[in-house]
Amino acid sequence: MHSRRLYRDWAYSEGLTSFTVVAEETDLRISSSMDLSKEALSSASRHRQTLKSYFHQHPRFATSLLPQEAQPAAPDIIVRMAEAAKSAGIGPLSAVAGAMAEAVGRDLLQHCDEVIVENGGDIFVHSRTERTIGLYAGQSPLTGRIGILISASVMPVGVCTSSASVGHSLSLGNADACTVIATSVAIADAFATVLCNRVRGPAALQQVLDSIDLPAGIIGIVMTFGDKLAMQGDIQLTDVKTS
Repeated sequence: MHSRRLYRDWAYSEGLTSFTVVAEETDLRISSSMDLSKEALSSASRHRQTLKSYFHQHPRFATSLLPQEAQPAAPDIIVRMAEAAKSAGIGPLSAVAGAMAEAVGRDLLQHCDEVIVENGGDIFVHSRTERTIGLYAGQSPLTGRIGILISASVMPVGVCTSSASVGHSLSLGNADACTVIATSVAIADAFATVLCNRVRGPAALQQVLDSIDLPAGIIGIVMTFGDKLAMQGDIQLTDVKTS
């Protein structure tokens, strides 16, 4: 995402303590019911080392644009990436940010009962109350105006966004934002990438939604192109304020 991560200025996690954890290239914004900076750093560092070790042993897993099978007895974070990529039909690295957010989030839930982990626009959410995730879509006029309501009844959940106009990730499409809500953060991450890759103009938003086969576990999708928006699934939007 944007190097200054401006969307973090809009993150209001009422009732939670927020802090940032950086482990090499992994930059996490975390909100939880207590300050778990040390635990979060330990978790992120451990999972990064797991990824680096596996990628070193199986370099194609980290470079392929096509699905790759996880090796027998592969670590859980690798298995999650492989399964998500297979369901979306793309390479495992498409799910790495979401898988990392979920791995750290689940580790922190051993110490608290509420946690939100944001990793470059890919978010793991577990809360006792309803939360709103603001839509950040770059230069789109919809940026900062609407949010997605996430009910506590569906948590833990992943909310992941891919964009052709924001960030450094590879995108073959032109969508300002494709946001996927799913029970697996890795799956939400992979499908956000796939959907964004397929959008080449505002007229394609609904066409893409109608044409893609979605696996079980995807709760809903919101896609934007300029001032156009399309959505599918169990989604409730709300007005938001960014200041």
